[in-house]
Amino acid sequence: MRSKLFIPASRPELFPKALSSQADSLSFDLEDAVAEEGKDAARLTLGVALASPEFAASCKILIVRVNALSTSHFTADLTAVIHPRLDLLNLPKVESADDIRVAVAALASLEQARGITRPIQLLANIESPRGLRLAAEIACADPRVVGLQIGFADLFEPFGIDRSDAAAVRQIQLAVRLAAGEAGIWAYDAAYGAIKDPEGFKAEALAARRLGFLGKTCIHPSQIPLANEVFRPAEEEIAFAHRVVEAADHTTAGTFSLEGRMIDAPFIRRARAIVEIARQMAAGKR
Repeated sequence: MRSKLFIPASRPELFPKALSSQADSLSFDLEDAVAEEGKDAARLTLGVALASPEFAASCKILIVRVNALSTSHFTADLTAVIHPRLDLLNLPKVESADDIRVAVAALASLEQARGITRPIQLLANIESPRGLRLAAEIACADPRVVGLQIGFADLFEPFGIDRSDAAAVRQIQLAVRLAAGEAGIWAYDAAYGAIKDPEGFKAEALAARRLGFLGKTCIHPSQIPLANEVFRPAEEEIAFAHRVVEAADHTTAGTFSLEGRMIDAPFIRRARAIVEIARQMAAGKR
């Protein structure tokens, strides 16, 4: 999931373009991108789209960002979008492990009622000082949590922190990456609002890549090729990942040595992810 394109759920005219884009995943937003008076219509529109043949035929990872647990919209959002085609539910403004557990209970109840057997996974947004302080607990709260995502606007703006301060950005990136690492899940980088600054986007993405982030959010189609380029595995990385996976499949040991490196479970998980990305690239899906 090198690139994740952000689409307002209130803009159905953008859905076909998003489906045909080069983004690895699509994130349909019911939260900040939709005005209060348009939320009912947006969730209805998105619910219909998730059940459409076009969405069913797409190989992209489909994500929905719902409104926060603390809002009156959360339950209605879940009721509208919980569908077998949904891959990830993006939870904004998560501040505790309890938030995750409440969301999981609501999600599981709807899945059971609708006969959904493949559990929908969670991407939790870290967007507040409390959420940042408890990020590792949030990451470890439930097996459905597969990733943490940074939200710089909510994290920085209320405190007058300059979003363009690279040192501040890097500190948050590292903190979230390590919190995700404690749970053995991935971290996903934030959106970059300056659409006409591709160099700034690429520099921030490169810094995230060096810290082990999985990919970066794109708020405009022009950012997709930049994210895909930055987070594309190198040929040597792909080749080594294949060798790791092959060795892991032929041993019962939890840890083994390969080409002078000690390989254990985290390395094996990462290698399998790289092999899957390479497979999809070869098939023209990435």
